[in-house]
Amino acid sequence: MIPSRLYGCSQRIAIAAVFAAQPICCPASNPNWQAAAQYAARTAPDARILILDIASNRLLASHHLAEAAHTLAAPGSTLKPLVLYQLISASRWSADHRIACDRNLVIGGRTLACSHPPLPPFDAREALAWSCNTYFAQVARSLGPGDLGRLLRPTGLLGITGFAANNGATEAVPEFREPSNAQATQLALLGVEGIRVTPFGLAAAYRWLAIETAAHPDSTAAREVRAGVADSANFGMASAANAGGVSVAGKTGTAEGAASAQTHGWFAGFSPAVDPRVVIVVYLPSGRGADAAHVAADLLGHAGGARQ
Repeated sequence: MIPSRLYGCSQRIAIAAVFAAQPICCPASNPNWQAAAQYAARTAPDARILILDIASNRLLASHHLAEAAHTLAAPGSTLKPLVLYQLISASRWSADHRIACDRNLVIGGRTLACSHPPLPPFDAREALAWSCNTYFAQVARSLGPGDLGRLLRPTGLLGITGFAANNGATEAVPEFREPSNAQATQLALLGVEGIRVTPFGLAAAYRWLAIETAAHPDSTAAREVRAGVADSANFGMASAANAGGVSVAGKTGTAEGAASAQTHGWFAGFSPAVDPRVVIVVYLPSGRGADAAHVAADLLGHAGGARQ
């Protein structure tokens, strides 16, 4: 259910009303994930898709696995919940701290305008739901030298996961340049500069997040971050992911390529949103995060069968 504290304006009420009218189910108890991945790829044949079992850390299905192993791309906003969870856990950021957004963010000459509707100042949960760049640029200002790398490395995002080798492929090494100043830290945390990751690394990181939040369910960090990524998929910036009628929590990411202005899109999340069993990562070489979320919805809808 969408909390009443998010009904701050007519746009949110309308979006919430649409979501509330949709029945939500869970994936079938033993879905054919490979068939679901192939089904989802019909409309996005170049998509790299990974489905990872959280309990066993086993890759259940994939599409374009070899290409996924060699893919290195800026992660965009998919970093936000990973960093926020750890900062709140360490009492280095307050989940209640609110930041206003005028949707006109510019950092170092780069325009990073937010695409969410005009809304009242965000707290942590709302900033995740609406993927507010202004909010997370302020979060980045709280980091010191070396902090961002220390926050990301434990998640598995910046390492070799072994998933590719276990499936006969060679995995690319993620690229991360520790930011040297405040602007570079902001751009890196927003996932647009100084960092390139693989779909495998992102899958490992979201498995880490699912395990961490499940291990500390009553902590403020777990409650706020899990609620934020659930809200994101329910009615926020990743809402395209729930079009399949299956319970999901996650984040989208959009960024430009290293050598061109062509954007690529990510979706990273887990399903079901409560007591998740699988991590799903979708990478589109050409497109936006919302497009990747649509692919995830097709996958989950096929895995979940008819709505209940």
